[in-house]
Amino acid sequence: MVKLNKIYTRTGDGGDTHLVGGSRTSKADLRVTAFGDVDETNSALGLAICAIEDDGLKTAMLRVQNDLFDLGADLANPGQDATDEPAPLRMTAEQATWLEAQIDQYNDDLSALRSFVLPGGEEASARLHLARAICRRAERKAVALAQGGPVNIHALIYLNRLSDFLFVAARWCNLKGAGDVLWVPGGDR
Repeated sequence: MVKLNKIYTRTGDGGDTHLVGGSRTSKADLRVTAFGDVDETNSALGLAICAIEDDGLKTAMLRVQNDLFDLGADLANPGQDATDEPAPLRMTAEQATWLEAQIDQYNDDLSALRSFVLPGGEEASARLHLARAICRRAERKAVALAQGGPVNIHALIYLNRLSDFLFVAARWCNLKGAGDVLWVPGGDR
């Protein structure tokens, strides 16, 4: 249970922060950058939700926002799961499987792509594309973090599936793909 009575603590004024488990690290540490990019993805997604008109898609995106908090907690915990009591909050295979089901559901309404899609079109679509691009950055940071130490593989898989879901949802919000803005290679030459 999270309880915040005081928002500022002054403990980070020197440029470091707490991780799950109590250890401290620099705010420039790759782990902090990774979960910071997840937080930025969540914030961009919150902005996108404001423009989504479909209640089903809004509900799905709200679930994703909750999952992103789980993901941030997972990345913020460098500890070893086998010895931790209680067990740390970790992403699961089921969370990515749920995203795959969402991708399939929304993609069923879309025609096949014959070009890359430019981020734009309807407002909800443009906002979802922004969240997708930030999610891809979060994934790159999490992968870099995993190259230097332990990271839950399900966290990496979730980020990869989420960017796919955000892409499909953006196309779906673009009048089910009919309003996509397509890339025309060399079109302005």
